[in-house]
Amino acid sequence: MSEESNPIKEYLFEYLESKKIQELASQSKFPELINDVLENCFDRVILMGEKEESIAIFATGLLHYLLTNALIPSQRKIEHKGVKIDIVIPNLKTLENDPGKALIIYIPKTMDINEIKQKLDSLRKIQPNNKNIWLVLSKKIDSQNNTYIIEKKNPSFLKIIVDIGQFANVQGQNKFKILRI
Repeated sequence: MSEESNPIKEYLFEYLESKKIQELASQSKFPELINDVLENCFDRVILMGEKEESIAIFATGLLHYLLTNALIPSQRKIEHKGVKIDIVIPNLKTLENDPGKALIIYIPKTMDINEIKQKLDSLRKIQPNNKNIWLVLSKKIDSQNNTYIIEKKNPSFLKIIVDIGQFANVQGQNKFKILRI
């Protein structure tokens, strides 16, 4: 699936423009917003392509929207020392200078355990703080990393943006404390 024109992203962002979602975002009701999006979009999204890849595209788009609306600084789809990073919070400079204050979110497009472990090993080379590498998956795997499962009726993904906000506040990334969560 190409990055430029992606039917999953188009569908998601069209839904995110709905009045109800805009209202939830303006009120910083992010868990409710995530739940609504999962309830109303998830089933269709997983039919729009290979399931794991579709879920990864959906999760990446939704997280990008949430981070923007929660005013949490982040960079997505960047590369550092030859390692591709899905999302880094707050930015690559912080990851390089003070990895303890940076968070990497890895959203695999597969459930192949060996491939996921291999990617985690490469991420650990640039983020030595294993607790600062979080996973977003379609189902639970045995991992020491903080893992969020994106599926309907699973509360773990509902709290990801709150957990990210807490991480950013604890690490002092938000000097002005204007996070909308």
